[in-house]
Amino acid sequence: MFGMSHETFLLLDAVVTVIGLIVLITKFKLHPFIALIIAAAFLGLTSGMPIGTIIKAFQDGFGGVLGFVGIILALGTMLGKMMAESGGADQIAQTLIRAFGKDKVQWAMMFAAFLVGIPLFFEIGFVLLIPLVFIVARRTGVSIIKIGIPLLAGLSAVHGLVPPHPGPLLAIGVFGADIGKTILYGLIVALPTAIIAGPIYGTFISKYIPGHPNQELVDQLAREPEAAELPSFSITLITVLLPVFLMLLKTFADVVLPDGNFLRTFMDLVGHPISALLLALLLSLYTFGHRQGMGSNKILKLLDASLAPTAAIILIIGAGGGFKQMLVTSGVGDVIGHMAVNAQISPILLAWLVAAVIRIATGSATVATITGAGIVVPVVGMIPGVNRELLVLATGAGSLILSHVNDAGFWLVKQYFNMTVAETFKTWTAMETILSIVALGFILLLSMFV
Repeated sequence: MFGMSHETFLLLDAVVTVIGLIVLITKFKLHPFIALIIAAAFLGLTSGMPIGTIIKAFQDGFGGVLGFVGIILALGTMLGKMMAESGGADQIAQTLIRAFGKDKVQWAMMFAAFLVGIPLFFEIGFVLLIPLVFIVARRTGVSIIKIGIPLLAGLSAVHGLVPPHPGPLLAIGVFGADIGKTILYGLIVALPTAIIAGPIYGTFISKYIPGHPNQELVDQLAREPEAAELPSFSITLITVLLPVFLMLLKTFADVVLPDGNFLRTFMDLVGHPISALLLALLLSLYTFGHRQGMGSNKILKLLDASLAPTAAIILIIGAGGGFKQMLVTSGVGDVIGHMAVNAQISPILLAWLVAAVIRIATGSATVATITGAGIVVPVVGMIPGVNRELLVLATGAGSLILSHVNDAGFWLVKQYFNMTVAETFKTWTAMETILSIVALGFILLLSMFV
C-alpha cells in the first residue's frame, strides 16, 4: 500500500494512531474513553481488518481486561473504603510515619509495595495500597508523587520480574527455566531496580510534578475516620494481607502437591485473586465494620458509595484494553517482534528487545512477556550455554518499558493520581522505562557470575 510493504505500513499506521490518540485527549480535550474507541476503530479500519473483526477485537479486549481488572477494582475499592472509613488505613499510615519518619516515608511505601506485590497482581496491590498514598500524603504534607512513584515501582518490579506473576511464570515454561532460580535471581534484580526507579526517581520528579490527587477519591479513601478508636495495626494488617497470604498458600500448594489433590484444588479456589480479595472484603465487614461499631445499613451505604468514583476509571481501562487488542489483532506486535529477531545481538539483549517492542506496540506486559518468549525461544536453541533463568528476567524487564496510552495501567495511574497525559508520561511512563533499563543492566551484570 502506497508503495510500502504491509509490515512497514502497519508500523506507520500504529505510530499515526497513537499520536492521534494523544492529540485527541490533550489538544481537543476529548474524554479518554471516547478517544480510545475512536483510535481503536481507526487502526482497525486503516489496517485492513474486516468490520466484524474490528468490533469483535475491541469487545474481546474490553471484556478481557474488565473480566479480571474490573472485578478486582470493584472489590479492592470496597476493601479500601472499609479500611479508610474504619481508620485502618490511617493506623498503617501513622505506624509507617513513626517507623521511617516523614523524610523517609517514601522508602516505607516502596518496601511495603515490594513485599505485598510478590504474590499479587499489579492491579490488586494498587487498589489495596492506594489509600495509604492518599493518607500519608495528607498527614505528612509530602507530595503524592514522591510517595506514589515508589509504591508503583515496588509493585511493577515484582510484577515483571518475579514469579508467580503470570508473565514470568509462563516465560519459565517457554524457556524451560528453573522456577526456584528464577525467583532468586528475580528478587536480586528487582529490589535495587525498584529502589532506583522508586524512591530515588520519585524524589527527583516530585520537585517538578508534585501532583494533585483526585479529590473525590481522597474524600472517599483518605478522609478522617469517624471512629474514636482506630483498629489495631495487627488487625488491619491481617485483613489487608489476607489476599497475600491466600495467594502464597496457593502457590505453595501448586508446588508441593500433585494435580488432582483435594487440598491443592481447594487452595486454587480460595487463592485465586478474585476469591482471595472477596474473602478479605468479607473479613473487613467485621474487622473494619461491625467490630468498629458500624451497623449493616451504614456498611451497605459505604460499599455502594465506594463504586461511584471508579466508574469512569473502569470504562477507560476497558477501552484501553480494547485498543491494545486492536494492536495485537492487526498484527503490529508480530511485525515488530520478528524485526527484532533479525538483529544480530546477544540472546539476553534480544529477549529484552523483543519484549520491549511488543510492549510498546500492544501495551500489555503479560502479552509482551509471553509473545516475546515464544519468538525468542527458537533462537536460544541455536546458541548453547544461555542462562534460561536470565532470559526469563530479560523478557520480563523488556515487558515493563514505556507504558503509554495503549496500556490500561497508564490510565489507571493517570486517573487515580489526577494527572494530565503529559504528567503521566513524565512520572509513570518514565518510571516504568527506568525499571526496564536498570533491570536489564543488573541482569547483564548478573550474567557475568551465574
